[in-house]
Amino acid sequence: MRIRHALRAGLAALALIAGTALVQSAGAAPAAAADPVRIMPLGDSITGSPGCWRAELWNQLQDAGYTGIDFVGTLPPQGCGAAHDGDNEGHGGFLATRVASENQLPGWLSATRPDVVMMHFGTNDVWSGIAPDTILAAYSTLLDQMRAQNPDITLLVAQIIPMNPSQCGECAQRVADFNERIPGWAQSVSTDRSPVIVVDQWTGFSTATDTYDGVHPNAAGDDKIAARWFPALAQVLDSAAVTTGTTTTTSEGATSSTSEGSTSEGTSEGTTTGSTTTGSETSGGSDGGLYGTSSAIGGAGRPETHVRCSTSGRVVSSWPGGFQGEVTVTNAGENTWGSWTASLTLHNGAELTQLWNASVTGVTEHGSIRIGSLSWNGALGAGQSATYGFIASLPAGAGVSGALGCSGVLP
Repeated sequence: MRIRHALRAGLAALALIAGTALVQSAGAAPAAAADPVRIMPLGDSITGSPGCWRAELWNQLQDAGYTGIDFVGTLPPQGCGAAHDGDNEGHGGFLATRVASENQLPGWLSATRPDVVMMHFGTNDVWSGIAPDTILAAYSTLLDQMRAQNPDITLLVAQIIPMNPSQCGECAQRVADFNERIPGWAQSVSTDRSPVIVVDQWTGFSTATDTYDGVHPNAAGDDKIAARWFPALAQVLDSAAVTTGTTTTTSEGATSSTSEGSTSEGTSEGTTTGSTTTGSETSGGSDGGLYGTSSAIGGAGRPETHVRCSTSGRVVSSWPGGFQGEVTVTNAGENTWGSWTASLTLHNGAELTQLWNASVTGVTEHGSIRIGSLSWNGALGAGQSATYGFIASLPAGAGVSGALGCSGVLP
C-alpha cells in the first residue's frame, strides 16, 4: 500500500522520518486526502469493550488535522461518551490463537478492507498460559491473512499493556516474556511493501493506576494507550511508505531502537525490559527515561530508496530540579545523509535550558522541540552517528521522561 494521504510540505524532501512517542511529528497539520485511509483496530476487550482509547485517539487525530481517515470494523461503537468513529474489531474474550486457527479474520477483512491494522492482541492467550512461540505463530497467520486481502497492508502491532489480575499470579511475568519477543518477530516478517511497526504500549503503564481490575484500562490507561498509538499512526499517515520501526526502552533511563539496544536485564536484540512487580502493581518498565524509535520511510519521489534512522538516549546525570541527557542519532540505512533533524519531547513539566552539538529550529504546537544538525555533524554515512546533549530543568518530585525521534535528509 502507498497510503493515500498528502505529505506535509515540510516533510516532502525527507527520505526518512522516525516518529516520536506521545507527540505529533513536526510540521503543519496535513490536508485530508480524497480517499480515506481505512484503519482497523484489532484485538480483544482492551480494544473493544468498550475500548475508549479509540475515542481518545480518533479525536486526537481529528484535532491534529488527520481527517482523511476511517476507522473500520464489523463491530459497532460501544459508548465512551465522546463522538468518534467507533467501528472496530475488538472482540471481548477472544484469543489471537483461536482467531487464527478458526480462520475468523479473513471475513472481517473482506468486509472492511483496511489499509492499516492496529493490533493489540494476545492478552487472553497469555492469561491462558499459551507459549509466546504459539502466539507469535498466530500473529504470522493473521499477518498472512491481512496480506492476502491487501498485499500493501501496514501493521502496527502493540507490545501489550501489563496484566496483573488477582486470579493469575504468573500473568505479569508472562506478559513481559511475550512482549520481549515481539520486536524480533516484527523484524523477521516486515517488508518494504507491507511494513510491521512495533508500538510500545507496555512501558510506563501501571496496572495499579491505569486499570480498574489489573487488566482493563481505566480513563488514565485509555489516555496512555491513545498517546502511544498516535505518533505511530500519524507517522504512517504522513508517509508514502513505511518499513519496520521498533522501540526498546530500559528501566534505567537509557533507550535504543537499534539491534544493540541494552536493557536492564542485560543486552538483548530488539527487546523490552522485564516487568517490575511491587505488591499489586505491575508496571511496564519504568515510567520515565528517554525513549526513541527506529523507522524507515520511502523518500518522497524516491520510492526505490529506503533509508533508516534510529535514536537512542540516556540520562547522564540528574539532580533536584534538573537532569542532563545525551541523544545519539544513527544512519541505519545504506545512503549518505546531507543532514539530519531530530525531535525531543520532554514530559512532566521539564524544560530545555541548554543544548550542544545541535541547534533548536522550532517547537511544534504539541510541544515537541525541533532540533537540527550543525554544519560539521550533519553528513552521516551508513552506520555513522552523531550525538547531541542537553540540560533540562525539572519540577520538584517529577520523574525524568522524554521521547525522541530523528529524520535523515538526503543530499
